Amino acid sequence: MKFLRMRATTVVLLMLCLMYFITYLDRVNVSTAASGFGKEFNLNKTEIGLVFSAFAYPYLVFQIIGGWVSDKFGARRTLIWCGVLWAVATILTGFAGGLVSLLLARLLLGLGEGATFPAATTAMSRWVSKDSRGFAQGITHAFSRVGNAVAPAAVVYIMAAHGWRESFYIFGAMSLVWVVLWALVFTEDPARHPRITPTELEALPPARKKNASVPWGPLFRRMLPVTVVYFCYGWTLWLFLSWIPQYFLHSYDLDIKKSALFASSVFFAGVLGDTLGGIVSDRILKNSGNLKKARSYMVSVCMLLTLLSLLPLMFTHDLTVSVICLGAGFFFAEMTIGPMWAIPMDIAPEFSGTASGMMNSGSALAAIISPVLSGYLIDRTGNWELPFMGSMILMGLGVFLAFRMQPDSKFQQARTPAEDAAVKARA
Repeated sequence: MKFLRMRATTVVLLMLCLMYFITYLDRVNVSTAASGFGKEFNLNKTEIGLVFSAFAYPYLVFQIIGGWVSDKFGARRTLIWCGVLWAVATILTGFAGGLVSLLLARLLLGLGEGATFPAATTAMSRWVSKDSRGFAQGITHAFSRVGNAVAPAAVVYIMAAHGWRESFYIFGAMSLVWVVLWALVFTEDPARHPRITPTELEALPPARKKNASVPWGPLFRRMLPVTVVYFCYGWTLWLFLSWIPQYFLHSYDLDIKKSALFASSVFFAGVLGDTLGGIVSDRILKNSGNLKKARSYMVSVCMLLTLLSLLPLMFTHDLTVSVICLGAGFFFAEMTIGPMWAIPMDIAPEFSGTASGMMNSGSALAAIISPVLSGYLIDRTGNWELPFMGSMILMGLGVFLAFRMQPDSKFQQARTPAEDAAVKARA
């Protein structure tokens, strides 16, 4: 009943938070379950890395396509269809009989989840006020990190009681429940929501123009620096999501329960980083009125702090030091999320789904390369710290590239000749 009495904008934001939580449960549970299916199917680290990264191929392809679809047809229908696909893919993972079927299930999962975050950004561009964009993106991504943190312990618990397959059945069923709730509570236009209040509507952005054509070339050029910076961040993200549970399990010869506990502690640091990053970004914007400071400068500083946090891993092999360094590194990396995901809405609010899809393509590309290359390095060298060297190099690059982003310069679509004539006539 309390859920029903919440403000309509709060309900929508809560539903998006739940979606981020569930989608990350469904995409990272494989990292912990790998200790089960890897042994059952006799897979080496490179093959397990392929299972991790298979998700990212369709995920990459459908970032921009999914963003365009959500801009054109709306977040409601886009997320209903995506939700059904990723739920079915998660359940099918539990039915896998070997490497090939695992790869196929993960490919389907990437297809289903490819449009989710761009579609969510489309929804936020209509349902979140301008001065709360950093917070909205930060808190939703914080819930995704809660999914990261919960998944290892939850999968271990389910595996101990039933087996690795049952974890996928349970998480897939949760996804289907979310789809039903989303269909019931979300409306594309906030003004058409039966429980929206005049006060809420007044704070929201004005209604968007319908069926505006996407200016692909100019928009791509504007988003390219943002996409490259997000690739640098995404490399570290997917290294953590894919290998942190296995890192504690094998690098320190811990049992699966202890390794899951340490992995969860690292991911919970990301929850704090996501939440705080969005709040800090919005506070900087409120106090300074400067989008470049609130977005670009903040991202640059946080990437530098991530690099410095990971550096001790290269010089020592100590469990306590590793937990502290990895937790701090993930905390500062995740502080970039709120400002980064607010940038597509700052630059191109009318095409925020497409713009955010372009940006997230950088992370999706990193998701293809990072887990496989990391697994290959571990197989060849036996050194579990070596993959973090790549993270530090790319974070260092991101420190400088973040200054090329232009969130303070709103994207202006070129006018058609008819529109130019109308402007001249009014003048």
